[in-house]
Amino acid sequence: MQVPDRPSPVGAAAPVTRLRLRVQGADGRAQTLEYADVSEHEAVRRVVARGLRVLAIETGLDVAAASASAAGAHFPLLLFSQELLALLDAGLNLNEALQTLHAKERQPPVRAVLAEMLLGLSEGKNFSDVLARTPRHFPEVYVATVRAAERTGDLPRALSRFIAYQLQFDTIRKKLISAAIYPVMLLVVGGFVTLFLLGYVVPRFSAVYESSGRPLPWMSGVLLGFGQVIHAHWQLALAGFMVAGAVFGWGVSRARGRAWLLEQVLRLPWFAGKAEEFRLARFYRAVGLLLASGISLSRAMGMVDGLLGARQQARLAQARQAVEQGQSLSVALLAAGLASPVAESLIKVGERSGQLAEMLERTARFQDEDFARWVDWASRLLEPILMSVIGIVIGTVVVLMYMPIFELAGSLQ
Repeated sequence: MQVPDRPSPVGAAAPVTRLRLRVQGADGRAQTLEYADVSEHEAVRRVVARGLRVLAIETGLDVAAASASAAGAHFPLLLFSQELLALLDAGLNLNEALQTLHAKERQPPVRAVLAEMLLGLSEGKNFSDVLARTPRHFPEVYVATVRAAERTGDLPRALSRFIAYQLQFDTIRKKLISAAIYPVMLLVVGGFVTLFLLGYVVPRFSAVYESSGRPLPWMSGVLLGFGQVIHAHWQLALAGFMVAGAVFGWGVSRARGRAWLLEQVLRLPWFAGKAEEFRLARFYRAVGLLLASGISLSRAMGMVDGLLGARQQARLAQARQAVEQGQSLSVALLAAGLASPVAESLIKVGERSGQLAEMLERTARFQDEDFARWVDWASRLLEPILMSVIGIVIGTVVVLMYMPIFELAGSLQ
């Protein structure tokens, strides 16, 4: 039994205090009931009137505050799915599994999301509807997979498919991150060495050249003048370097910053084509996941269009329309430029054998392996290129510092 929330004042989100009662029925089964803005005495009276026995009472659950806290927090969807699957496989029902996860959770934002799930289930809502209320934490693909599993009654299998889907994506993402660490460290160290040369070594050469009274080459004069400026304001130069590094690190640590940086990198001609292939692999795997869950092909294509780029989304709309008109998926994707020859062949095999979902997964795996090989090759190529660039910059600074000495030696000869 649930008491509806009282309306909040306009422009304010008033916290709603709830009571959570652990009760036991005549059949011995335990369950959890929650009441909003009622006294403890009134809640107990209602429970007893229903012929239930109160086992425990938890007070002070501020759902509005918890929801506000959870809205800006990251929810570990993969870990949640793995733990939920383990509890379901152990024989617990969904409500008991979520209560167990809520009891063991120590992070308030994650605990708040779990509390919202339990509240929704206690109100009689389906699990998929509860998840759909927080799209920030649970993407549409996840909700659709759970909703399809509710029709078949096989939630553990659906969770297993999603976990496999997410693990494949996380593997590629970790490979990209590990491949980017060394080049970033090279740039940081190279920038620090260049700043040290300009701010400490160059000014000392400048003092020697000024005392000689000889005219300096133009490029050497510019370098020495720049070095003197940095030496005179070395605190500002060092602070600027550190602030730039801190801003970059802060931006990379945030999801929006990483997304913006990745978007700028993927606009480069060398990366654009591979980025489209990577997005296509995610598209194939997501469509295969939804098909295996019982979602129709046309609907699955529409649900995962956000995994593609803007140009690919326009072509996907054409392919989806062709599928709705009766064309096969392989023909529609090839006509829209969304399938490589390998993908076309595998998808055709899936259409003939009736195993389209499995063949889409194989297609995604094939493209992921090709992308992983390209990442390894590109990282091996990028490292010597960056080292060469840093060496050229430092070498240029050193040569310009010693150029007046070379000219002096030539005049003495």
